[in-house]
Amino acid sequence: MLIEAVESYLAVRRRAGFGLNRAETLLRRFAQFAAARGETHVGAGTAVDWARLASSPRDRGRRLSIVTHFARHARAENARHEIPPSLSFGHHPDRRVPYLFSPTDIRRLLEAASCLGPPGSLRPSTYRTLFGLLWSTGLRISEARALRTEDLSPDGLVIRETKFRKSRLVPLHETAAVGLHRYLEQRLRVPDHDGHIFISVYRRKLGPHVVGVVFRKLVRPLGLHVGDHRPRVHDLRHSFAARALLSCPRDRGNIGHHLLALSTYMGHANVASTYWYLHATPELLGDIASAVDAFMKGDGQ
Repeated sequence: MLIEAVESYLAVRRRAGFGLNRAETLLRRFAQFAAARGETHVGAGTAVDWARLASSPRDRGRRLSIVTHFARHARAENARHEIPPSLSFGHHPDRRVPYLFSPTDIRRLLEAASCLGPPGSLRPSTYRTLFGLLWSTGLRISEARALRTEDLSPDGLVIRETKFRKSRLVPLHETAAVGLHRYLEQRLRVPDHDGHIFISVYRRKLGPHVVGVVFRKLVRPLGLHVGDHRPRVHDLRHSFAARALLSCPRDRGNIGHHLLALSTYMGHANVASTYWYLHATPELLGDIASAVDAFMKGDGQ
């Protein structure tokens, strides 16, 4: 059965450290779609038909890409699985251009978070501290939500077995440490159910959907956007990475060492993920263009 091949693929990928929450949902839906047609293996035509049901070209391409990765895995054991044709829906960039929060932007966001209700609750401090921490450390939102009080050490934050099952220590700038400790003085006076640092009004770990809703509510009146897109919570992480790269010396040797250090700090699986930020930051693109121009004129090293 196709669903059995899907479950085997998901198990193998998870053992390698991949989360695959979205892929799991979509692959199971694809298996149901194929089963309804009486198919027991991946069919290229069926994969394209199923992907076509998505509402946008980007989502159609993403659906087909997920099935294609699965089909390649399954075909290694059974040649009856067909690999769908690539680019059936054209090429669409996997990553949206991020909104890079300036110091002024983040100040306005945190001021808005401080005005959240209900009055007298921990909620304003929770979101002000959470969003400030994401901007100043580049943590993933899932990593910040998972933090417990014992994860705050004298040397920084201990991030335990997150994406790709990696654990790492994230040092804190003095101002970030002071802000977090100030918040914890309030937080530890509130009884809770599970010891997480950031909790909801129900005294439980913050849910990902709730954080996104609050973030969008705060950002909307600020008028921040990139083209037709408003900022996402993940853009706070992008903003940290861009600032870190902009602060490094511009000679090639230092940039390479800086990228490697930043990749480790942010918990990337490989440095290629960090290189993407070179393309996401206008100032860095300008530096690259200037270096190329100098090289072409014979001024580069």
